[in-house]
Amino acid sequence: MRYKETLDWMFAQLPMYQQKGKVAFKDKLDNSINFALHLENPEKKFKSIHVAGTNGKGSSCHMLASVLQEAGYKVGLYTSPHLKDFRERIKINGKKISKKNVKQFIAINKFFLEENALSFFEMTVGMAFHYFAEQKVDIAVIEVGLGGRLDSTNIIVPEVSLITNIGLDHTHLLGDTFEKIALEKAGIIKKGVPVVVSETQAETKGIFSMLASQKKSSIVFADQKNNAVYPTDLLGKYQTKNVKGVLACLKELTGFKIKKKHITKGLLSVVKNTGLLGRWQQLGQEPKIICDTAHNKEGLTLVLNQIKRQSFDKLHMVVGFVNDKKLDVILSMLPKDAMYYFVCPNVPRGLQAKKLQQLAKDFDLNGEAYKSVLEGLEFAKSRAKKNDFLYIGGSTFVVAEIV
Repeated sequence: MRYKETLDWMFAQLPMYQQKGKVAFKDKLDNSINFALHLENPEKKFKSIHVAGTNGKGSSCHMLASVLQEAGYKVGLYTSPHLKDFRERIKINGKKISKKNVKQFIAINKFFLEENALSFFEMTVGMAFHYFAEQKVDIAVIEVGLGGRLDSTNIIVPEVSLITNIGLDHTHLLGDTFEKIALEKAGIIKKGVPVVVSETQAETKGIFSMLASQKKSSIVFADQKNNAVYPTDLLGKYQTKNVKGVLACLKELTGFKIKKKHITKGLLSVVKNTGLLGRWQQLGQEPKIICDTAHNKEGLTLVLNQIKRQSFDKLHMVVGFVNDKKLDVILSMLPKDAMYYFVCPNVPRGLQAKKLQQLAKDFDLNGEAYKSVLEGLEFAKSRAKKNDFLYIGGSTFVVAEIV
């Protein structure tokens, strides 16, 4: 199969959570363990850092990878979802896995994948781990896909575990309270492996401390430490929380020589070193155009606070969501004095723009519905004046269509 045919097969044959939702979620690790065994346990052939959390885990992974690259190490980076190209998920020193590697991996393992009905994510994790082992990375930064305890990535034993924060996202899968979700995220804590928590939260601190104690793992709450402050090229004041977690994580990492200059340059070169997209990313000036992949209450709270810090005449919001979000809370947060352009991301889970428009009216959010994300953006750009501010977001898939 050619590369496009390979991707079409992957997306068509194997359920993918980002596209299909709950039906793709697996409640056990059997497939991941069996696939790893089939691949001769590549996850045991490289060192790793495991990162979970509701918000900030992607940014934190890219920061960690960037700093480690600046320190001279060969660094694997596994993240999800991708925005433009599937290969964004699997990188070494910022370079995406080749199309040839993707094709070969699927061709060699296609029979096993079909016979065992692996999910899209299970298969992709196996591909990443096999690639990192084959390429002999010094260390890999591994982002949890969903939750932690039952996530396909949770077959690794890392050098350090990092949990960024806990928010009420994916409640239909992970639980409907902070405590329940914390238990799922804390499932990445391994016996004797230090764990860092970026943000102390009253509802979850006791759970993390208890589980770390049970596993005889040291635990650090990064925001309670007086670490030096480092700037980053990832825009948005909210990144300061992620930086604290990253610094504490690096401090717990043994056997790697990381100097202050590596941290300084690494945090200022995240986008250049890793190719990160969609985190308070500026797409235009006059009017200022910003996109961000924040898609839940906690993430959008940080983004909306960042918008309030901007100086502009009129706010334009191009927003779209997937249909399994509890939108009452999110819509109640959005500014009522903005001009809205309601759109639907082009995925099966996308919430129809007309329906979003109707829901938004109940919260005094007024605007028109558009046939596509690009159409909504073009209308917004045509109406925004040079001193206005234009924001695009609500879903990772909305951002994916315009970056």
